[in-house]
Amino acid sequence: MGVRVMVVDDHRLLAEALASALKLRGHRVLAAAAPAAGAADLVVARAPEVCLIGTATPAEPGIFDPVVRIRAEAPQVAVVVLGPVPSPRGIAAAFAAGACGYVRHDERIEGVERAIVRACKGEAVVAPQLLAGAFAELLNPAVQPDDEGQRLLALLTPREVEVLVRVAEGEDTRVIAAGMGIAPSTARTHVQRVLMKLGVGSRLEAAALAARTGLLDRAAPVVPGQRSASEAVPERPRGRRSP
Repeated sequence: MGVRVMVVDDHRLLAEALASALKLRGHRVLAAAAPAAGAADLVVARAPEVCLIGTATPAEPGIFDPVVRIRAEAPQVAVVVLGPVPSPRGIAAAFAAGACGYVRHDERIEGVERAIVRACKGEAVVAPQLLAGAFAELLNPAVQPDDEGQRLLALLTPREVEVLVRVAEGEDTRVIAAGMGIAPSTARTHVQRVLMKLGVGSRLEAAALAARTGLLDRAAPVVPGQRSASEAVPERPRGRRSP
């Protein structure tokens, strides 16, 4: 006896083609729906044994929210994700949401059918080569030079990076000026330029953004040894001469 299956994918043609192939192999396909955003409502209402949900962006935040809802409202339904070659984060996100399997979009129909049968039995479904690739990437992570922290760091001059580090440490304009040996007006200008380049409206936002993107960790080797405010020699006021 075939398995009661529901196919959901943002690409209607792909969903319908897969549904037709599964019907020819004796499975009872309840619906082939698109887009995936409406998957939860259909699955909860129809209660198939297995739901195949397609996604093109498995690492995108919130992409597996329908899976979370299905598992919460229809826990008897086994969910298998159909997606591209995933990153370890994509596989982890799918299983964390409650999916019991991950199958590549380009898998042969025989492989999809095996995944459906195994999922229906309560087994976890991930192709060995996907696991091998995921572990390989986790053990030997690729360098990502274009991440947000690196991009933001490239916008700032070394002086502005030092100002940002001091802002993140809670220093006010007077302390920044004393620590860097510059006039308060110059320190204030540097702070404003940092806020402008980072696209934020306050020092607190700048500090939060720097911490979230890892910019502060990257900035550490860029900023030379800083003097504390107590060690700094403040800039001599202009316009007056020492006696």
